[in-house]
Amino acid sequence: MNINQLAKEVHDNAVAHGWWDKPPALPEALCLIHAELSEALEEYRNGAPLVYGTCALAEEDCQYFAICDRVGQPGAEGADGPCKPEGIAVELADVLLRTLDLMAALGVDVDAVVMAKHKYNLGREYRHGGKTV
Repeated sequence: MNINQLAKEVHDNAVAHGWWDKPPALPEALCLIHAELSEALEEYRNGAPLVYGTCALAEEDCQYFAICDRVGQPGAEGADGPCKPEGIAVELADVLLRTLDLMAALGVDVDAVVMAKHKYNLGREYRHGGKTV
């Protein structure tokens, strides 16, 4: 699967779940992406690991399958079922998913844009711009 195919699948899922019934304005969509970064920061500030909960995949496909401290909590499935993936890396995945959703909705050729930017970055000077951070 290439990035465009993933973006289409992500967007189709968002549409199917009602997130595009009233399409967000671009600033709102960008704020939602930023919100996922803020959630990653909060996980870090709370001392959370990169990933906890489960991947909601078959046990043999996920190293985090057995790690779930939410069993018995509201929104979590019982001991025999998976719970929601959580953690810093999961919030970063949400950044990617929301970004792919938006780019697909805008009709962007994600593969081409990402590769063009990556190739450009390969030729940039060391710490280009002279900034320290």
